[in-house]
Amino acid sequence: MTTSNSSFDVNRIRLDFPILKRQINGQPLIYFDNAATSQKPQQVIDAMVDYYQNYNANIHRGVHALSQEATDAYEKARQTLQVHFNVPKSNEVIFTSGTTHAINIVASGYTNFLKASDEILVSAMEHHSNIVPWQMLCERSGAKLLVIPMKTDGTLDMMAYSNLLSSQTKLVFVNHVSNTLGTINPIREIVDSAHQFGASVLVDGAQACSHLKVDVQALDVDFYVASAHKMCGPTGVGMLYGKTALLEKLPPYQGGGEMISEVTFERTTYAELPHKFEAGTPNICGGIAFGAAVDYLNKIGLDQIAKYENDLLEYATSALSEIDGLTIYGNAKRKTAVISFNVANIHPYDVGVILDKMGIAVRTGQHCTQPIMDYFGIPGTVRASFAFYNTYEEIDSFVVAVKKAVLMLT
Repeated sequence: MTTSNSSFDVNRIRLDFPILKRQINGQPLIYFDNAATSQKPQQVIDAMVDYYQNYNANIHRGVHALSQEATDAYEKARQTLQVHFNVPKSNEVIFTSGTTHAINIVASGYTNFLKASDEILVSAMEHHSNIVPWQMLCERSGAKLLVIPMKTDGTLDMMAYSNLLSSQTKLVFVNHVSNTLGTINPIREIVDSAHQFGASVLVDGAQACSHLKVDVQALDVDFYVASAHKMCGPTGVGMLYGKTALLEKLPPYQGGGEMISEVTFERTTYAELPHKFEAGTPNICGGIAFGAAVDYLNKIGLDQIAKYENDLLEYATSALSEIDGLTIYGNAKRKTAVISFNVANIHPYDVGVILDKMGIAVRTGQHCTQPIMDYFGIPGTVRASFAFYNTYEEIDSFVVAVKKAVLMLT
């Protein structure tokens, strides 16, 4: 089968990804673990090599040519992210080591702003990285953690959410897209409801940014976090967006070089945004490559990517649904190209091992979302997550492989 999107040339795009030429166990690699991390195009790899080969230097503190070149490239990447996410000001873009780091900056910063009578809300479908930091915040502050429940189709119970909101609600945390179920949450509705009670909202965008065009102003989010490695960029770098007034309110997460204005043994004053939250030598190469990855995605077009990936999702969902005993978890009307499933009483790990023998990379287990697994009463799932460089032919091979695995395990 060929794509119905005639202007989208997946075969040309695949040439940009060197790893897709690999073989695994004598079979062509079929990489369906994109929700864990995306593959990197040659353009991003070249940007990383170019930095280390041609202008490797520390940034912001040097007067020599290499330092200035590195600083310019790093700050250009920050501006690229600003434009891509429609951030009002570039100093509202904070470079982090990833989504988890970004969430912890906010969770740590709110410690002294909450009291025992306050409440914070988190959704039932969060990744552990958007649960544990808030539990730790509650332990430090005495605030109470409440859970927005989910429904059997993998969507949030928005009526229950409305009922949980009150004058005691100070913070709301929710993912834009579920890494396990693929559900696209109604962020603007969640934000508008929270703001009516004066609560701030942090959105975990790790799973959304490679599939959707994100506009933080249109969503009116207070904080938005993302990781480069989900967006065809390198590991070890991410982004925290926050509204200026909130970022200025939060104390620094770490102390060290770069985040200071003046230092004496009696007193230290902190630098202005964004440097207040960027202590020490950053992942300079990673930041530059993050910008290159965003440029690459925009060259293809997020709208085109979303359309193609949705076609893949519908095709794969239809084919897998014909397998006897196969159950798909997460059937929201709006979801990204993620399918979590189990077959009869077969353990997902066993299916994953057999698929790997056939050159197919999927993720098995709880996907750092144990509360979702507990909700469905299952030990885990097989998760196939697609990207814009995957093909219908790969899905055909995948479905055949799943059928073979079922035969071998029953």
